[in-house]
Amino acid sequence: MREQTLEDADVETSTEAYARRFAGPVGAFFLARQARTTLDLLRPWPGGSVLEVGGGHAQLVGPLVGAGHPVTVYGSDPVCGERLQPWRKAEQATFRAGDLLHAPWPDRSFDVVLAFRLLPHVAHWPELLAELGRLARHAVIVDYPTRRSVNAVSGVFFPLKRGVEGDTRPFAVFRDEEIGDAFTAVGYVSTARRPQFFLPMALHRAMGSAALARTLEGGARLLGLTAALGSPVILRLERRG
Repeated sequence: MREQTLEDADVETSTEAYARRFAGPVGAFFLARQARTTLDLLRPWPGGSVLEVGGGHAQLVGPLVGAGHPVTVYGSDPVCGERLQPWRKAEQATFRAGDLLHAPWPDRSFDVVLAFRLLPHVAHWPELLAELGRLARHAVIVDYPTRRSVNAVSGVFFPLKRGVEGDTRPFAVFRDEEIGDAFTAVGYVSTARRPQFFLPMALHRAMGSAALARTLEGGARLLGLTAALGSPVILRLERRG
């Protein structure tokens, strides 16, 4: 039996330094597509309560609040709530810190549970997915880098990613079946799969043009390349029955 350690990958993604990766027009392009996709996947539960695990990056809280969802963000450390202060002060969102693998709420406490920018950096990811499933009443939405993309050779592109982002970390890349099987084991079935970008995000950052990124990604989407080979994937899973 492997030793359990505190999962705190969200501490880094909750920093201002991490937020700067998404500054500027290219970053805005990334975040806008992520928000649109997420809100579209939430349409079956208008106004439903949302728990975002590891959401201290604050990338989705604004769009979620704007769409009328009561939002709770759960982080591994109190510091993960710092970028959420505008919404906390306005009483538009709440924050709580604790063990990501053992959240303090009863089963099915939230309509939908989200986890973005988290899964690739968590050691005990099957346990995390099980906990997300326990907390959700209806559905879980996660994002992850898939091997069905240029991430299959992510080691080759990692120097480019580090050169562009500076402080990037190694990250896990998943087979779609790994994620699906982990959720199947806790009673969930995939109901929507939305790959985001055909070309690596680091390449778009290196080129530095949102207009070029939109053009290239629009073409890839029209040709079916994004659906076949895009990453990261935003996946929605719903409770069976």
